[in-house]
Amino acid sequence: MVMTDNQLSYLIKAIEKIAHVETLRIHSRLPIVLPERITDELVNLLQSSRLNMVMVVHSNHGNEVNDSVRESLKKLKLANVHLLNQAVLLKGINDTLSDQIHLHKTLFSAGVLPYYLHLLDAVTGAAHFDVPENQAIALIDKLKVVLPGYLIPRLVKEIAGATSKTIIY
Repeated sequence: MVMTDNQLSYLIKAIEKIAHVETLRIHSRLPIVLPERITDELVNLLQSSRLNMVMVVHSNHGNEVNDSVRESLKKLKLANVHLLNQAVLLKGINDTLSDQIHLHKTLFSAGVLPYYLHLLDAVTGAAHFDVPENQAIALIDKLKVVLPGYLIPRLVKEIAGATSKTIIY
């Protein structure tokens, strides 16, 4: 999403030439932090592709979703771009039941479904944000009581050497 529209167009056209590819999934935090990036030109580019378009936005808290973000997500939704969210579970930021309910309901009202809730990667300087796995599982259990199934994200973590994210719960 930090590429120019011309660069993205070139890349999308190259991917479209691969006959067995049906879906293009784009992960980006830009629709959340720079909603102005979702221009009419970009939307037209995504909409004109033969590929099924999926955009996974990266929002960690419902307070990130303001009117500008809502408008950018609406443009994507109207262009038949499937919208999903992945968040990182962060101690003191979004690790409470009320924070998670707020996040998922707010995003759903903007046309975005939960996808992943990541446990924190073990990176230098971020340990103070770590939520233990057992607490994260308990949080998902609580969400299952108060939210419909389509608003429950998959709890995942990265495991070094694994070919994909590992679903914890």
